[in-house]
Amino acid sequence: MDFNISSAELLKGISDVSKAIPAKTTLTILENFLFVLKGDQLEITASDQELTLRTIITVDSSVEDGSMAVPARQMLDLFKALPDQPVNIRTTSESSFECKWSNGNSELPYFPAADFPEIKGTGSEAISISMSAEKLLSGISNTLYATADDEMRPAMTGIFFDITPESTTLVASDAHKLVCYTTTDVQAPQAASFILAKKPANVLKSIVSKDDGEVQVSFDNSTVVFTFGATMLVGRLIVGKFPRYRDVIPQNNSNILRIDRAQLLNTVRRVAVCANKASNHIKFDLKPGQVEITAQDLGFAIAAYEKLDCDYNGAELSIGFKSSFIIDILGNIDCETIVLKFGDSRRAVLIVPSEEEVDTEKVCGILMPVMVS
Repeated sequence: MDFNISSAELLKGISDVSKAIPAKTTLTILENFLFVLKGDQLEITASDQELTLRTIITVDSSVEDGSMAVPARQMLDLFKALPDQPVNIRTTSESSFECKWSNGNSELPYFPAADFPEIKGTGSEAISISMSAEKLLSGISNTLYATADDEMRPAMTGIFFDITPESTTLVASDAHKLVCYTTTDVQAPQAASFILAKKPANVLKSIVSKDDGEVQVSFDNSTVVFTFGATMLVGRLIVGKFPRYRDVIPQNNSNILRIDRAQLLNTVRRVAVCANKASNHIKFDLKPGQVEITAQDLGFAIAAYEKLDCDYNGAELSIGFKSSFIIDILGNIDCETIVLKFGDSRRAVLIVPSEEEVDTEKVCGILMPVMVS
């Protein structure tokens, strides 16, 4: 293998895929990037066998094709320290290669490409859809925070993609809160679904850009492949049945609170400072035109309350929440005016943006109340 490339271009390529390098592994070959050079195209792959990232970059010139597995940590450290300049990379023996720049060089070991595990994509029965990068980013950002950490319920530790001929809904829940993001811009000829694990969802959120245009999504029973620009992400899906989320979305909550989202969020944050640290419980007392939010910790003899003028139409109601959960939802729904729809003190509350701010996508949060004195 022998080629010339800009150090900045190579750094971008290896940085993009480095998120798939495992922190710890018993399979040492996975601590390497796989380089495959064909003509002027350099394919770079990293994998932890659950998540694989692959990107293709164009080299300035190619002398000899080839493939090798190169040490990830040393390559990242080296090219982060190099200013942008042309670099020549070539194998010098059966086990080492040279990185040569204007006034220096580095000799590093490499390993046979054949030792790198085969990366399997989707099978012949895979379903494919196209999704704009902007919608994918928005969907993941609006739901990822609501995923569960309970390994006893693996299906709830990821984001559920519910795809129909009319729309696509991304759903996440930890049993205390549930968040749905629906867009009518993404459709499929037939109903299909999959559960995307938290790690590939986090990686997608960090590497996909709104400028990437369309993202091609292909999935079967065990694997999903996202392709955007020159980059491909292959992830192993969570196998399991996601709860029937539509059944828990309140349909007849008639007590309606309409309020400025930022104002309510900041009030909850202030009052929650005095909530019991173990429970984080706060209470909403609702009356026509007013909401009072209170918290107290009797053990430390601290308490806080704040009254807000608001547009509330409904019966007088007292209801408790875990403050961190409502902060999560209010902090992640992007709108100016928020609408909370209550049933009674024991029923889930539906949280949505005001109708005026709903366009081709719809976000809703569902939060279970808690008992407070």
